[in-house]
Amino acid sequence: MNFSEGFKLSGLLCKFSPDGKRLASCVQYRLIVRDVNTLQILQLYTCLDQIQYVEWSSDSLFILCAMYKRGIVQVWSLEQPDWHCKIDEGSAGLVASCWSPDGRHILNTTEFHLRITVWSLCTKSVSYIKYPKACQQGIAFTKDGHYMALAERRDCKDFISLFVCSDWQLLRHFDTETQDLAGIEWAPNGCVLAVWDTCLEYKILLYSLDGRLLSTYRAYEWSLGIKSIAWSPSSQFLAIGSYDEKVRILNHVTWKKITEFEHPPIIANPKIIVYKEVEKSATVETQKLSFPPTRALASSLFSIPSKYDVSQVPMSLQYIKPVADRANPRIGIGTLAFSPDNCFLATKNDNTPNAIWIWDIQKLKLFVVLEQLCTINSFQWDPRQPRLAICTGNSKVYLWSPAGCVSVQVPMEGDFQVLSLCWHSGGDSMALLSKDNFCLCYLEREESNIHVLCKQSRHERKVVSLEMK
Repeated sequence: MNFSEGFKLSGLLCKFSPDGKRLASCVQYRLIVRDVNTLQILQLYTCLDQIQYVEWSSDSLFILCAMYKRGIVQVWSLEQPDWHCKIDEGSAGLVASCWSPDGRHILNTTEFHLRITVWSLCTKSVSYIKYPKACQQGIAFTKDGHYMALAERRDCKDFISLFVCSDWQLLRHFDTETQDLAGIEWAPNGCVLAVWDTCLEYKILLYSLDGRLLSTYRAYEWSLGIKSIAWSPSSQFLAIGSYDEKVRILNHVTWKKITEFEHPPIIANPKIIVYKEVEKSATVETQKLSFPPTRALASSLFSIPSKYDVSQVPMSLQYIKPVADRANPRIGIGTLAFSPDNCFLATKNDNTPNAIWIWDIQKLKLFVVLEQLCTINSFQWDPRQPRLAICTGNSKVYLWSPAGCVSVQVPMEGDFQVLSLCWHSGGDSMALLSKDNFCLCYLEREESNIHVLCKQSRHERKVVSLEMK
């Protein structure tokens, strides 16, 4: 592993371009675009106020900067640096902004979700869409970019409108059998739209592109319901995480449950491998001390090194009992994501915030559990292979693959706490983001600098624990 030097950052706003050639980062009101390979600054743009959101267009030729406090969006061109666009929503305000799939239209949502304004960069025309619903996920585009689904609320009822993105013509409009729609999401193949109800009721509905209701699934009643969902990359499975600490997997043929994954606080199955992060004593040779200390040495002196051990089962995970009399209790499956090859599902139960559960989708059973020392902030799959990156708000980054897992100290000066991360589309690097800085982490193809420790379990299975030299 190699690391770049640190660069300044604000608001965790750092994104790779879709083509993987550029990296955009924000420092207050400045937008900085760098070359991914050399990290040299290609363009430096100055916005009218502090940037609160940034997004690349699908063709990587334009970049959008939203300043919600002032109701302004500025658009910059990478091909023509002198060209720029300013969109001012005025007294209507601005709460959300995004690109359309063609990269030539911008959708702005006004305050109180009164309307969505569609701005064209080519013709300078403006279109309006009324009654957008204020919910968790109210806009969804198909992966091919042909259609947009929009959740609406009018006359105290929920509706879905399907639009053709090429000309923004209404394709279908239908009501949904929901009390208070919470979100919508297309399957990756663009054939099925998942619509789920408020957390007060467990209900998910599946609609076809022509608005037909294909199926309705309800696991139980009279309790908190759906908290998160995720489609598999192949569109064959729909994973539903709920407040009862379970994940239910629906199949794409009958839309019935094929299995459910439980997340108990005690791992009792001896066939399950549990990687537990443990502290290890730091040893610094006084002969190698220098003043001023090197970047790697300064980082290691003020952080606690750690490694993964294979725990003996049965074992208990750190469990948090939710406070029942407060809103938004820390309970249930808050995050879940499929690996790009469709083989694994990673889940996080908010009751056990230090653990990640990785399930084998081919065998439909638990594969491995990772327990960290700190609460997990974020995890994300490598877009090219089944490799999971994890950060926990400390100065380390963690990687898991079917071969094992590794804890890596980030050699940055000062207090560099990794709060979030994002993969490059090629899977050979990722950006590690802290509150005020970011750096790039490069992963070598030949893991020659990783020491592999093999242990035999009671079932003669090789367990690989990776530890940086």
